[in-house]
Amino acid sequence: MIIKLYPNLLEATIHALKQIFLENKKADRTIEGLFSQEKKWGSRDRRFVASLIYESVRWHRKILYCSQLESNPATQEEWRSYIICSLVLQGFEFSIPTGYPQLNTEHVKNKLKEIGERAVLESIPSWLDRYAEKQLGESTWNHTLHALNQFAPVVLRVNTLKTTVQKLSQQLGRLGVETETIGPFSLKLLEDYKSLKKTQLYVDGCFELQDYSSQQVVPFLNPRPGSVVVDACAGAGGKSLHLAAHMLNKGFIKALDIYEIKLQELKKRAERASASIISTLKVGQEGNLPHSLTSYADYLLLDVPCSGLGVLKRNPDTKWKLSPPKMEEIIALQRTLLEKYTKILKPGAEMVYATCSILPIENQQQIAVFLESSSGHDFHFIEEKIILPQDFGYDGFYMAKLKKIR
Repeated sequence: MIIKLYPNLLEATIHALKQIFLENKKADRTIEGLFSQEKKWGSRDRRFVASLIYESVRWHRKILYCSQLESNPATQEEWRSYIICSLVLQGFEFSIPTGYPQLNTEHVKNKLKEIGERAVLESIPSWLDRYAEKQLGESTWNHTLHALNQFAPVVLRVNTLKTTVQKLSQQLGRLGVETETIGPFSLKLLEDYKSLKKTQLYVDGCFELQDYSSQQVVPFLNPRPGSVVVDACAGAGGKSLHLAAHMLNKGFIKALDIYEIKLQELKKRAERASASIISTLKVGQEGNLPHSLTSYADYLLLDVPCSGLGVLKRNPDTKWKLSPPKMEEIIALQRTLLEKYTKILKPGAEMVYATCSILPIENQQQIAVFLESSSGHDFHFIEEKIILPQDFGYDGFYMAKLKKIR
């Protein structure tokens, strides 16, 4: 079937890609902003544009190669060639609209066959390709990189404070949303369903969208009901909400973040989820904490800022925003947070250090460096969990559990 391309949709897509690649905007927020402006678009148009943007971002380097562009398009004509090439590479059959370059689709396909460099074929910056291969080894990195370019399944975390996996699955089924149970509080969508957040079940706080690998962090920490827990880099609170459910809403959770706007969103989500044991605290960017938090917590969740290389399936723009200096900055910040935030724990308390990265330099090596430091001498390593995206088809994640011995 030959699809008809509407120039207004293509021009909007190009505008969004310019924001992502030329203005360093995040892909998900760019798409949200675009849809808020184009309120007349139907669900089919929105799906088409969102998919075209994400897949163009995912395969950006390969598209440039097949478009015979050495760098980001500089003119509108080049952007139009780029977007047509993207459609060809995604396998669409279409008629090229008036005003767009009449790209030779066979030439594009032949250019694709010529690609010999892995970094171009899998569409990743060459420096990052070399960096990750050095970290993981050639064979593991080959499998990891390929897995990171696959579609990300949509997974729900069932809010067990409000419902059960079985009940929610049945309720969603009545709405035409087919799911598969993949854990004690997890449902995977079997088909794409774009309006989940508009359902009354979501509004009532019965579930959250959260990747399956991310859902493994809280059970790995395994805080007891009634305990005091600090979620030190809480963001908008996905794991804080999971902590409250895991603890049966008994005890106390202090969610910290440097951004007040994220904490405000957390408060809204906690109210919707009936997670009443969560309170929030804005902290400074330097990792300095109020003295009242010293030896405060029974458990610490330290889900630190990271490269995000484990979640490229759903955030493909991340790979284009990284650089060697940025990696050094991230690694230094992780070490600072490990040194300063571990003071939150009481003697005998436990913590989990977690990232959504697949690089040992952000994971195992960070823990090793910490344990050799003066602050780390008070800690005992218990266990770690490494999840690569090729293992189960979900995000890449790392988590290490430590115990404060004195």
